[in-house]
Amino acid sequence: MGAAQASRPIGHNWQLVQLQKPPLEPVNPQKNRTGLSRIFHAGGYSWQGLKAGWGETAFRQEAKFSVFMLPAAFWLGSTWVEVALLAGSVIFVMVVELLNTCIESAIDRVGPEWHALSKRAKDMGSAAVFLSLLLCLGIWLAALFSKF
Repeated sequence: MGAAQASRPIGHNWQLVQLQKPPLEPVNPQKNRTGLSRIFHAGGYSWQGLKAGWGETAFRQEAKFSVFMLPAAFWLGSTWVEVALLAGSVIFVMVVELLNTCIESAIDRVGPEWHALSKRAKDMGSAAVFLSLLLCLGIWLAALFSKF
């Protein structure tokens, strides 16, 4: 019998003792919510996210611009599909801007020092915003061209 086996208690199923772990509670107790309570609290977190986004200059500019662009989508679009594309492209830019802000916030949370991967993540988030702006511009130009 080896030294490792000799130190184990006799008649005891050693493997079961090692595999059994106490049940883990969720890290976030909010995950236990269900039904309307979960929806209500999720709406509160979304509102907090929009308020945090409002603190970012780029998001604030896009939100103010959307106040004019969204009603213009109903004027410019001939069908509900056109209105949805026009309005959706404006909302899409704001969504991508919020996601870019998330990336930047997470990178800044890690640390203030420069790192190639941090720069890459921030640059890619910025590129995503740029592409969403190009998409929005293209949709609006095509709609304007077809209307006039």
